[in-house]
Amino acid sequence: MLTAFRRALETWPVRMLFGLMVIAFVVWGVGDAIRNIGTTTWIAKVGGQTIDPARFNEVFERDLALAEQRLPQGQNVTAALRRKVAQAALDQMIAQAAISEEIRRLRIAVPDSAVRETVFAMPAFQGPGGTFDRARMNAVLANNGISENRFLGMISGQIAQQQMLGAVVAGVAPPALLTRKLFSFSAETRSALVAPVPFASAPPPPAPDEAALQRFYADHPWLYRVPEYREIKAVVLTAGALAKAISVTPEELKTYYDEHKADYVTPERRSLQVLVLHDAAKAAALAKQWQGGADWAAMQAAAKADGGNAVALPGTTEGELPDPALAKAAFAAAQGVVTGPVTTGLGVDVVKVTKITAGAAKSLADVKDEVAARVRADHAANRIYDVANKVDNILGTGVGLSKLPGDVGLVGVSGTLDAGGTTPKGKPAPIPGPPALRKAIVKAAFATAPGQPPAQLTEVAVPGGGTAYYALTVEKVTPPREKPFSEVKDTVTAQWTAAKRRKEAERIATRVLVAVQGGQTFATAAAAAGLAVQATPLLARQGPAGEMPAVLRRVLFSLKPGQPTMVQSDKGFLLAVPQKIVQPDPKQEPEKYAALRQVIARAVSQDVASSFAAALRQRAHPRVDHAQLESFVNSGN
Repeated sequence: MLTAFRRALETWPVRMLFGLMVIAFVVWGVGDAIRNIGTTTWIAKVGGQTIDPARFNEVFERDLALAEQRLPQGQNVTAALRRKVAQAALDQMIAQAAISEEIRRLRIAVPDSAVRETVFAMPAFQGPGGTFDRARMNAVLANNGISENRFLGMISGQIAQQQMLGAVVAGVAPPALLTRKLFSFSAETRSALVAPVPFASAPPPPAPDEAALQRFYADHPWLYRVPEYREIKAVVLTAGALAKAISVTPEELKTYYDEHKADYVTPERRSLQVLVLHDAAKAAALAKQWQGGADWAAMQAAAKADGGNAVALPGTTEGELPDPALAKAAFAAAQGVVTGPVTTGLGVDVVKVTKITAGAAKSLADVKDEVAARVRADHAANRIYDVANKVDNILGTGVGLSKLPGDVGLVGVSGTLDAGGTTPKGKPAPIPGPPALRKAIVKAAFATAPGQPPAQLTEVAVPGGGTAYYALTVEKVTPPREKPFSEVKDTVTAQWTAAKRRKEAERIATRVLVAVQGGQTFATAAAAAGLAVQATPLLARQGPAGEMPAVLRRVLFSLKPGQPTMVQSDKGFLLAVPQKIVQPDPKQEPEKYAALRQVIARAVSQDVASSFAAALRQRAHPRVDHAQLESFVNSGN
């Protein structure tokens, strides 16, 4: 039999059969590999790092959920929003990867002690005694689905990034010319000579005849029209009203206080002057010079001469300082004492504390009422949907508003109003709840047919989060009408007279303005018109303006010296001309100048850091698989 089999192998039909079998096994065995040619298992590559789809999906879904929470009530996530969120998430991850590549290239190392100190200082991990609680840390990490090793790696990466970016921006200083220009603009003060022309001061016109009043009445019909009024009954359901009926226990108060203790604890802040050098001997010499009484300006120049930097840090907390060693030394020093040298991750520092603002802690007893209000508000926000469903079930039977229970937090309201929400007496209708709810009720009152019972509550999104509900019935409609002339003749006469006096006041003010523009002094032109001239105090662009109307102050700072202007207020016209323009002197206001310089320095530092990160991204030559990215965008369709 074996001989016959061997003999059969020598025939061409059998050879062809085996050849087909080999081809089939090849196709079946490597089919997946062939199909995967030209595809990728990453969404982006940055240098030697890859961003895999699973990792990207975690960030994308988190950011998409946050974006969805910010959408107005009733609006859904669109493909355009998904694309925007996906691109932003990918850009963020690429930038982070590029920075990580640079940290690896520079071999920046973060000691375990720095990671430990950072973690131990995090408020979220503090126990009841204000010290690090490992059990609390484990619970927080578990709730967020993060392993301890991954979390510590994230902290280490953040510290390394702070070290690198801190070194990049350490020597950044705003241009002196820019600082002076901005200081001159923002701190400039001006005073003016002002001549008021009140409407009431204009001489009254001769008594009008009947024809003039009739003409005024016909030309201003909107002044004498009674709008449409609607009488409504409504119920309102808000979290605020619901919260009033909720009681809280002492245990709930303590739990909330412990979970939000950071809201009631203000950390100590210190203003620092820091010299950053790279040589311990030079730092020691500068510390001795500073301790000998040298001022800050001299120390800045000395640090620069030694190849270092000088940085002022106003109002800084311990956690905001970029280096733990610097933070520890700065917050252990006394005010006015020069401390150092201190070896940090950025070099060798010498520190002086110029100001200490003590922290404060409010106990539960101090904020008991506030905490209780917050707890009730949380409970109300959780219960309001259940209450709304219960009310909807009742309204769905067609019983109307009269059969609704009175113990579920509903507030009843009834009255007559116009389309602007005003009562016939000219006052705003007393509708409870936030402005958005009031606006929705007024709009619905004029869109609902009279006598139509509500089938369910209407939900209204409240700005800042949360919802409110209402249901209403229109009881009666009073159509609009025009008041007859005989009924409003006295009003027409008063309004006609006021219009004439306003016109005369404008004529007087214009005559004075033209005279000043023609070369007369402001005082002479005002006196010729019988106007009193007043001098205002020096005013800044921002801040209290006293009795000066805001419109005049805005115009005042756009005028040239001696240039007159005329503005209208609710009481009359105002003529004004700049009297005194005071340009600020940085030497006379060093604190304001230093504060502005710090603001500009932070802005410039942020720009430098952003430019540095963008340069790293460009140098890393990131590659993006756009097909993979589109798959995430389209996955929600």
